[in-house]
Amino acid sequence: MSANRIQHKVNHVALVVDCSGSMRPHQSQLIRVVDEFVAGLKAESDSLGHETRISLYSFDHRVENLVWDMDVKHLPSMRGLYQVNNGATALIEASLKSLDDLGHIWEEYGEHSFLQIVVTDGEENASGGDRRHDGDMAILGPWLDRITAKMGGLPGHWTSAILVPNSLAKRTAQNYGFPAGNIAIWDADSQKGVEEAIGTVRAAATSFLRGREHGVRGTKNLFAVGQDISVDEVRANLEPIPADKYRLLKVDKEVEIRPFVNSHPGVTYERGSCYYQLGARAQVQQNKGVIVVEKDTDRAYTGDAARSLLFGSGVQGTVSVKAGNNPKLEVYVQSRSVNRKLKPNTRLLIML
Repeated sequence: MSANRIQHKVNHVALVVDCSGSMRPHQSQLIRVVDEFVAGLKAESDSLGHETRISLYSFDHRVENLVWDMDVKHLPSMRGLYQVNNGATALIEASLKSLDDLGHIWEEYGEHSFLQIVVTDGEENASGGDRRHDGDMAILGPWLDRITAKMGGLPGHWTSAILVPNSLAKRTAQNYGFPAGNIAIWDADSQKGVEEAIGTVRAAATSFLRGREHGVRGTKNLFAVGQDISVDEVRANLEPIPADKYRLLKVDKEVEIRPFVNSHPGVTYERGSCYYQLGARAQVQQNKGVIVVEKDTDRAYTGDAARSLLFGSGVQGTVSVKAGNNPKLEVYVQSRSVNRKLKPNTRLLIML
């Protein structure tokens, strides 16, 4: 009997969103983009045949569960659920609470994976007591010990990620135990930044769900793209570029893009004709084209479906991504800059 049981894939996603006073300018925008993020989870889960369940938390100096482990197909809008308050930021407490809650889910049947994504625009200042008022930073010590122990002990099928407002907050998150590859920086000072953040999260969640199809149940490199696609998927979904319509140039040292192109015979720099190889984190705007290249053959592919294949269907606006490790494929992003610095040991694709 047990030999015939269907081991279906079950994904448990916890989205933990800052609702402290500094988030007030972004409240309506955040509601809309979180709704879009959930819509993306629905679409990707349907296409893959997964069961995806979502929990929503908000936090200021208090942590509140808004939705618990609900099928994404039945999740209502965040409108009426999420509301910004005037409190401080209990970042550690919220991160721990959502992880502890997910730990109560029974995993006996099915193939389960867990994904926590925290979104904050500030620094921890309230776990164990609101230190805006009492000034007692000593309260934080036990919470630091708890979160580092929790993060260090997460099983391999658990993924914990966070979006933070600056590089200092990124270092702090690493000290808490968030893997460096699961931390992304977003612009917390503009409504556009909020939308970009959720676009980044949505692309990451899509990559996470697709990775499950390849047997990957957890990752420490969530905010990367391209590692979860195959040559067969590229050939089936994208359009091949004729070999005489592009050139690939090797970059040996850091150099500006325009003089580098103009130094090669037979090509002249033209704005928009160059595609840099994606490596370290970059902001990829919605109007930038992307090309995928087979490493073994240098065959290049592009088309309207390229962004969806890499970032997920329905992802709008700018996404903050870096290249994942794919032994068969490379990702190239369009540049319209005349002074972009090309990195050594990469390549530049030029459309002729």
